[in-house]
Amino acid sequence: MQDSFVIIMAGGVGTRFWPFSRTDFPKQFHDVLGTGKTLLQQTVERFDGVCPIENIYIVTSQEYKDIVKEQIPALTEDQILLEPNRRNTAPCIAYACYKIAAKNPNANVVVAPADHIILKEENFRDTINIALGATRNEDILVTLGIQPSRPDTGYGYIQYIPDKMTVKKVKSFTEKPHLELALQFLDSGDFVWNAGIFVWNVNAFKKALKSFQPNIAEIFEGGDNHYYLETEDAFVQRAYQHCGSISIDNGIMEKADNVHVVLSNFGWSDLGTWKSLYEVSEKDANLNVIDGNLILHNTTNSIIKTPKDKLVVVNGLDGFIVAEYDGVLLICKKEDEQKVKEFVAEAKELDVKYV
Repeated sequence: MQDSFVIIMAGGVGTRFWPFSRTDFPKQFHDVLGTGKTLLQQTVERFDGVCPIENIYIVTSQEYKDIVKEQIPALTEDQILLEPNRRNTAPCIAYACYKIAAKNPNANVVVAPADHIILKEENFRDTINIALGATRNEDILVTLGIQPSRPDTGYGYIQYIPDKMTVKKVKSFTEKPHLELALQFLDSGDFVWNAGIFVWNVNAFKKALKSFQPNIAEIFEGGDNHYYLETEDAFVQRAYQHCGSISIDNGIMEKADNVHVVLSNFGWSDLGTWKSLYEVSEKDANLNVIDGNLILHNTTNSIIKTPKDKLVVVNGLDGFIVAEYDGVLLICKKEDEQKVKEFVAEAKELDVKYV
């Protein structure tokens, strides 16, 4: 367990969850499910028993440092890694892996986003421990695959080689397919959703990075004389000026030939959109997800989240998102939720305070 580490990525803005998710206070710092804990706090607690708290590292943007410290006070300064710019997931993960490797060259690492929902936490921990067992002594890159329940075009898909092994060899990755292709994937039976949760030992990661993203590898190797020292911040500022923006999927996982997947069932949602929140939330008799001071008439299949200090009356809606937060009210059909990004862009043109 002392060699097990967790990297939590908490630097995204979560635009599709607007108006709750804002640049200055993204969704991972909200109590989205009304549990009394934010998504970040839930994510940290989820790894209790997987590794000690001192082995949990959170990578986030410089602007969120104080929020992270407030929400996870047990972390030291060394455990909060601050990115000066957003460069997607490959540089973010590289920074954390190289820093951890400088402390423990035998580290076995789990990489997870801060804003996912896991409903079956015991199942999740069991799955993580299976993956950590596989990567402890073997230089492989493991991802978790979720059995698809619908032909969703918003997720990446992983095709695996069917066999009796728990940790299966990956055949191919497909990023966000069109509907017809997604339907074919479901029919074939050997495709799973890419949960965006990864497990590997730091040596396997370094080898893969050197092979497929040598520039990023060289940049963060250069930090070996700076990690955990006062010069680390200055090094990271310089490093990110030279980093391109690339995801770990595009940068490594789709290219490497030692990628494996553990088929998983732990009540997962990436909570990327209002619709995904609707799907994992408790519903009333009319299939509404409600959070607020509300009077509803003839309203069904909707998600309504409004401030408690305002009475909201809704009549005659079916399949809508109604969300109000900090001066912005969104009313949108659930099926049109992909337009939220467009709404954000337009709102930004009006006034930056809206986003």
